[in-house]
Amino acid sequence: MTNSPRPYGNSRTPVAPAQTPADEPPASRAGPQKATRSTPGGKQRDAFFDNAKYLAIVLVALGHAWGQVLDDGPVETAYRLVYTFHMPAFILISGYFSRSFDLGPKHVQRLITGVVVPYVVFETAYSLFERYGNDQPDHAVSLMDPTYHLWFLCALFVWRLTTPLWRVIRHPIPVSLVLAALGSVSPQIGSDLELQRVLQFLPFFVLGLTLRPEHFQMVKRRSVRVLSVPVFLAAVVTAWWTMPYMQIGWLYHSEAAEQLDAVWWVGPIMTLATLACSLAMTICFLAWVPRRHMWFTTLGAGTIYGYLLHAFLVKAGGYAGFFDQPVLQEPLGVLGLTFFAAAAVTLLCTRPVQRALRCVVEPRMDWAFRRDAGEAARVRERPRVAEVRTPGEKVSV
Repeated sequence: MTNSPRPYGNSRTPVAPAQTPADEPPASRAGPQKATRSTPGGKQRDAFFDNAKYLAIVLVALGHAWGQVLDDGPVETAYRLVYTFHMPAFILISGYFSRSFDLGPKHVQRLITGVVVPYVVFETAYSLFERYGNDQPDHAVSLMDPTYHLWFLCALFVWRLTTPLWRVIRHPIPVSLVLAALGSVSPQIGSDLELQRVLQFLPFFVLGLTLRPEHFQMVKRRSVRVLSVPVFLAAVVTAWWTMPYMQIGWLYHSEAAEQLDAVWWVGPIMTLATLACSLAMTICFLAWVPRRHMWFTTLGAGTIYGYLLHAFLVKAGGYAGFFDQPVLQEPLGVLGLTFFAAAAVTLLCTRPVQRALRCVVEPRMDWAFRRDAGEAARVRERPRVAEVRTPGEKVSV
């Protein structure tokens, strides 16, 4: 087995995604949970989904931190377990909140400001950080080869654009599974825009598009929570037992079977098997996500900030040799690293960080778009409607 102990060592290394802005409908239509809160724009946010996003982004940070100190023991077992479901959970939730996406002007503008602009800004920033922070003056800035964890924004861009297609075909999930299997036997796809992962993770996005609020109600049943305990324990044993035999790359879904030193027909089998395991673990994760408003619920709205920023800390630690410290090979050192990673990503999701970086993470950019003709007509008609009064009607003051 050939594992990569330092997932941050190159631009091709897969990492888990983080939440990006989605077109979230009001909670009365979007989710099954009763605990909601109003946003400044008047929409209701569902506490369940905000809790899920926050907990998932913490797992992302933990996975990236553990990835620097893999030991072929408990740390790698936890690392493999987390990588089984935190990425699929994010993708499934992103698909669920993309159900209303179409190619209308408002949704396309949101796609540009919430996905394309952050990708361009942070792809450039991470490339320059690699160039000057790691003393790599020849490191290129390429928008076609995503640096590190930004592959998810490329994938989300492609998935969102194809949403209308998945909403009209008769059997979207089987079709997406076929495409994922074909990706696993196509090494010629290459690394441009990480299309391999776009294909292999596609079923989770499509599944999210097909889910309805009642499906999340089913996940929260007591019987599902109870059953998730033995499933989780079985997953821990499996992650530990398969370490000598299974390359971690099968969980990254970034390469075809031949690139993982397997014959081509193993690709579809392993891809479908790992996707099934990921689905089971995602259900277990969602079953234990709190429904009610918690102290961290408000942080769920800022997970994209933690996602985009936390990698600077991990990369800086790698550049400075921090992860080579002997103490990080000890249980207490790993425990301290775990707490630090969780605390750091939590701080990066807070409102002060959101306010400081909203101009590049969630810019409005009204100046860059033409006003929709229908909206402009409604704005012109509004004063006229206000002036129409029936005879004898009093004017309020």
